[in-house]
Amino acid sequence: MHKNVIELKHPLIIHKLSILRDKNTSTKEFREIVGEISMFLCYEAMKDAELNDITIETPIAKMDTQRLNEDRYAFIPILRAGLGMLDGVINVIPNAKVGHIGMYRNEETFEPVNYFFKVPKDIEKREVILLDPMLATGGSAEDAIELLKSKGVEKIKFLSIISAPEGLKRVSEKYPDVVFYTSYIDDHLNENKYIVPGLGDAGDRIFGTK
Repeated sequence: MHKNVIELKHPLIIHKLSILRDKNTSTKEFREIVGEISMFLCYEAMKDAELNDITIETPIAKMDTQRLNEDRYAFIPILRAGLGMLDGVINVIPNAKVGHIGMYRNEETFEPVNYFFKVPKDIEKREVILLDPMLATGGSAEDAIELLKSKGVEKIKFLSIISAPEGLKRVSEKYPDVVFYTSYIDDHLNENKYIVPGLGDAGDRIFGTK
């Protein structure tokens, strides 16, 4: 994979993923673990965050330290499954703005269909972190990135819980300026364009609709 792909593949994440992948995991537990892994991904994605110099007073003494300008960031989940990641990342940067991109998959062509796009009006001034639990063919990621770039967004990061190598290769090569963070790169896409071994349909499992 390209240098703009970062796979966490941490022992704790592999442990959590084993629960997500299990078809017997409850909706409640699935939803909670998606949020937990999203927090880990967000911490990794913020390693290069810029901090502002400030002076504070502790209970003991004054000190010079640094603080994040949370207002510079926007989280944008790709609906609907991306909503499952939102609570986890908001725990990390609670004052970030939130936008939404709505897409669904055409079951005949396997390509994404866009139906909703709502982002903060000054989105071009922010660093945007896109959220989608699964990066499969890369079609939704590509369309979301194109929408943001058309609005003038220059710094984009993409967070996914699992990714297929085919889709990850497609988008990381096309967008070398976007950094893709994933907790695990799976084996391949099957004939129906589902990730193998995967975890099923993330949206259905997050919202209990199947």
